[in-house]
Formats: sequence, C-alpha cells, structure tokens
Amino acid sequence: LSKGIDQELSDVLNELWKLDVNRMKPGKDYKINLQGKAGFVAEGSNNARDSARAPLFSYVDEKKLKSMDTYAHFLNLLDNYEMSTGVTEHVTKEELQENHLFLDAMLKTEVMKCAHRFLVCKGLAQSDPAQFKSQLYDIWFKLYRRDKNGGEDSCGFEHVFVGETKYGKEIMGLHNWVQFYHQEKHNHVDYKGYKARNNKDTPDEDDHVLNLQFSWNGLVKPVGSCFIGVSPEFEVALFTIVFFLSDERVTKVTVKVDEYLLEIVVYRFGRSIGTSYPKMISSNNRDF
Repeated sequence: LSKGIDQELSDVLNELWKLDVNRMKPGKDYKINLQGKAGFVAEGSNNARDSARAPLFSYVDEKKLKSMDTYAHFLNLLDNYEMSTGVTEHVTKEELQENHLFLDAMLKTEVMKCAHRFLVCKGLAQSDPAQFKSQLYDIWFKLYRRDKNGGEDSCGFEHVFVGETKYGKEIMGLHNWVQFYHQEKHNHVDYKGYKARNNKDTPDEDDHVLNLQFSWNGLVKPVGSCFIGVSPEFEVALFTIVFFLSDERVTKVTVKVDEYLLEIVVYRFGRSIGTSYPKMISSNNRDF
C-alpha cells in the first residue's frame, strides 16, 4: 500500500459504523448472490462476458427499507434525476423540497450528528446545524456543469448515488446499492460478476463492500465499487468527512472500517463532490 492507514479517520468512521442502526443485515434484510468472477473489460468497450446469470440482489426487504426515514426520502430522490450529463437538470419546487427533507432526515441520525461533531472539532464545519445543512447542500446538491457544452447538468448526489452517462458512452458514478437494486429490479442493470485480484480476494455474501462489474442500459462499467447494506447517512457522512479533510482535487485515503481495509476516493468539483466511492482492499474475516 502506498499510504499507511489513516488512524484518526478510521477511528471516526468506526464510530459511525457502530452508530449506523439503519444498516441492513445481510442474509436477513437482504440477500446477495455473488456468482462468478467478472472478466477483464477494456475501458470504453461494452462487451462483457456475463459471469452472473442471476441478479446480484436475490432479496431486499422493501417494507423495512421504506419504513426508515432516510431511505424513504432517498428513494424519492432517485426518481428526480435525468440520466445523461449535458441534459440540463430542471429542478422543480417539489424536488428542492425533497433534497431538504432528505438532509433533514439525515441530520436527525446519530451517524450524521457524530460526523458533524467531528468536523466542528476539526474547525471544518459550522457548529450551527442550519449552517452545516447548507454546507451539506452545497457539497451534494449544488448543480454544476460536468459537460462543458451544456447547462448545469450534474451534482455530487446524482453522480455518486444515482449515476449518469457521458455522451451515452460510458457510465459514471452509480456507487450506491439501493439504486443498484432499484435499477436491477427494473431490468436496467445487469450484474456481470464480482471483481477480485486473486482467490484470496474472493468476496462473500456478508461483505458490506463489493468491487463489481455491471452494465446499465447496455453500457458496461468494467469495475465499480459500492457499500452494500449501509444506510444513506453512513455514506454521506463518510464521504463528507473525507471531502472536508482535504483540499486536493483527488483525495485517496486508506482506512480500516469494521473488518474492511478500504481505500476511500473523493474527487472534488469546485466546492462540491465530483465523485466518491470505496474500494475494497481486503477483509480480515478471510485468511490471508
């Protein structure tokens, strides 16, 4: 590993992990079916061997999902975004309202309160919750131009949690399991198999982080990665903290969260998030 483990960041993320009461339990609240290991696909090619005939998610307890506030608001947001970058987003009053309801629901969780306290201690966030909320709004929901030729066509939330396509040629973002499940259920996403460097890296069905390959409306994402089963507030809190801790255009940090050794990657786009995702390095519930 090029960089050592960031201990301070790992500590706060483990705190968030412990507080994440809305995390879904593998095998109980949802089941995944990993199947085969995905093959190599060159960047820009849309031919991928399918090493997984069945969907990744064989079961998700939707009733439980929708009974939790942050997920319920999150599901509303998924419908609000146009897929292609370069298509100006038209944000309606209702949609603006939904952005705020989602942030309000998140700010009520212990996960987000803990992240807020940490950032205030570091002198990076406003201690007033309303001001912190407006900082979160700018990071995640402020629209920006990802495509030079178009209008304001993208925002951090859309990229990371919803996914978008570039010129209809390549998939960007879509690093969220709820959206993945959602798209898979509607037959837009086809899971092609898990990604692993070697046999020791083979994931298991209880893993909360997964490197995977999939196609979305016919376009292939050679290697994607996402948390599985974690709550929206956990992901927003984690990526927000990493975003605040650095001014670099690209930040990569290595952390140990629960049993997972992860690289967290955050790209900034001005004062907003361009993209952010976890990469599983290893999990210590397996013998190395």
